[in-house]
Amino acid sequence: MAICMRRAFSYRSILLLHCRHLSHIIHYPNLTDAASLNASSSFTRDFLRESRRSFAKGRKSKHSDAGNTVEVVPDIGPTVKQNATLQMDAAVVALSRELSKLRTGRASAGMLDHIIVETGGVKMPLSRIAVVSVLDPKTLSVTPYDPDSLKQLENAIVTSPLGLNPKTDGQRLVAVIPPLTKEHIQAMCKVVAKSCEDVKQSVRRARQKALDMIKKAGLPKDDAKKLEKEVDELTKKFIKSAEDMCKAKEKEIAEG
Repeated sequence: MAICMRRAFSYRSILLLHCRHLSHIIHYPNLTDAASLNASSSFTRDFLRESRRSFAKGRKSKHSDAGNTVEVVPDIGPTVKQNATLQMDAAVVALSRELSKLRTGRASAGMLDHIIVETGGVKMPLSRIAVVSVLDPKTLSVTPYDPDSLKQLENAIVTSPLGLNPKTDGQRLVAVIPPLTKEHIQAMCKVVAKSCEDVKQSVRRARQKALDMIKKAGLPKDDAKKLEKEVDELTKKFIKSAEDMCKAKEKEIAEG
C-alpha cells in the first residue's frame, strides 16, 4: 500500500512539473523551441512507462508470495481422541448401570437403585431415601432415612420386576433373594447379550464420528492414518471392556 502511494505521489509530482514547464513555455515562447517541447514529452512518456513496469512487478511479486504461502493444518488429534473416549466411556458406563438392574441369585446393593419410590407426593430413586446393604449373599437390608416411609418402600419393592417380597424388621425391610429358575436365567442372559450388542454399536458410532472428523480436517495422509489407528485402538479397548462386563454378568446369573 505504501509503495502504491509513493508511486502515485511521484506520478503526480512529475505531472505538475510537466504542466509548469508547459506553462512556462506558453508565457515565454521566446525562451524555448520545439526541441524543448519534444524533450519534455519524451521525459513524461519515459516516466509513465517505468511506473507501469514497476507496478506490474509489484503485482507479480504479491501474487508469487501468495502462491508460496504454506497453510498450517491444526493438530486435531487430541480433540478427536478426547471426544471419542468420552462417548465410548459413556456407553460403557450406561451398560454397567443397566446390568446392575438385572436380578441374579446373589444379593447386590445396587440391584434396587433403579426402583422409584413415591413418598409425600414426590417420586425419588430408592437410593435417595434409604440405605441398602447386603446381610449375606442371599439377603438385602433396606433402612429408610425416614421411618414413616417404610410402607412406601415396601410397596415399591414388591411392585418392581425383581420378584422380591421384603418383610418388615423393626424400622427396616429385609428381602431374601429367591433362586432363579432355568427360564429366568435364560431370559436374563438374552437381555445381557442384547445390552452388550447395543453398547458395541454405540462405541462403533463414536468411532465413525471420529473418522469423519479426521477426513474433514484435511490432514496429511500419514498423520491421518496414524490418528485413525489410534481411534481403532480406543474402539477395541472399549468393546473388550463391554464384552468382559457382560461375560461376568452372565456368569453371575448362571451361578444363581
